[in-house]
Amino acid sequence: MNSLRVRLGVLGLALLTGFTVPTAASAAEAAPSPTVEEQRLDRAAPREILRRSGFGTVAPRLARALGEARSYAQARRAVAHEGARLWRRAVDRAQGRGPSGGDLSRDDDRPLYWARLGMTREVRAWEPDFGLTDGQRATLLDELERTSRGQTALDYPHGKGVKRILVTGFDPFTLDRDIRISNPSGATALALDGTVIETADGPARIETAVFPVRWRDFTEGTVERTLRPYLPKVDLFTTVSQGRVGRFDVERTNGAWRGGFADNDNIGRTETVPVTDPASQPQWTTTTLPYRAIVAADTGRFPVYDNTGVTEIPAGGTEPVVRPEGPTPGSTARAGGGGDYLSNEIAYRATLLRDRLGLHDVLPGGHVHTPVLQFGAGNTTEVTDPEFVRNRLDIITQVRTILRVAAEES
Repeated sequence: MNSLRVRLGVLGLALLTGFTVPTAASAAEAAPSPTVEEQRLDRAAPREILRRSGFGTVAPRLARALGEARSYAQARRAVAHEGARLWRRAVDRAQGRGPSGGDLSRDDDRPLYWARLGMTREVRAWEPDFGLTDGQRATLLDELERTSRGQTALDYPHGKGVKRILVTGFDPFTLDRDIRISNPSGATALALDGTVIETADGPARIETAVFPVRWRDFTEGTVERTLRPYLPKVDLFTTVSQGRVGRFDVERTNGAWRGGFADNDNIGRTETVPVTDPASQPQWTTTTLPYRAIVAADTGRFPVYDNTGVTEIPAGGTEPVVRPEGPTPGSTARAGGGGDYLSNEIAYRATLLRDRLGLHDVLPGGHVHTPVLQFGAGNTTEVTDPEFVRNRLDIITQVRTILRVAAEES
């Protein structure tokens, strides 16, 4: 009883003086709210896409695995396993392996996107009995993002005789404009991952990864962290994103500027692209893809352009000027050929990394913009239609042919 009185006295003193008494759960912190991106999961189109692809079971399976975890280490293993499993399932589905899971066409990239968001929402809301710090939760989310995007699964054959090609794609975006949107660059990544194309010089193995449409992730170095180990080992790389209506573009020049357009979390950034060692940061980087050969080749039904235009502030000037033939000496970037959004930024970061690794003269690399993926005429409500599927398949096929031409000319 005396011991109990002492403990109660200490507690009372702590409350009176504003101090807290440590408890076993003090390391645990409240689970954060779902992000803007995750909140869209509750709308009808994402639910339909998940149901019609069979991917609606993905997030509940992760929730069960987290519920069975008895430590942070177990939870991290479960997250890594389920993230990698999602990527492999999406690739297999896109390439015709295993069950389709429903009547949504196999070439569709959206099941991967929405299933991943379901998983991140589960991790964000999870409150285990053993407690979870903000840092630990952030690590789990990072593990899930990387494994479910193929960023940890890039795997090239050893030895000589096979060229190595690295391709990146993106998530769907502008979802508040149309929640049904698909991104043909993400669909291309799923369709081509691990495949081999035959070129005039022999086989070429393609490995792919997908990136988020979020400024924060790019600021934190997700592009460089993923690509740095592989650029010295590959023979060709291209970042890919959705661009203009009815055409492909090989972007000649990339600019070091963010134009402020909102990302998938409805956050905008207007600033110079933040990179390490900003003192040596150039305003412009250039493609080393064989753009003349790509443009001249018959690669598919969409025309392909060598896009040379940029927007700059000329040396000594104060106002932006459009330059159809590319930047002038000493100018400051305001938009690359691919604009001032994340497609321009991934191209800028990847080609800057190429140059900082000393590979500018030996590694062909740059950015390709695909046509906008359009629904059939009059379709304003359905999540898919035959023309939508045809357009996506044609874009995938044409990217593959562009890669073959680029490999043969490199």
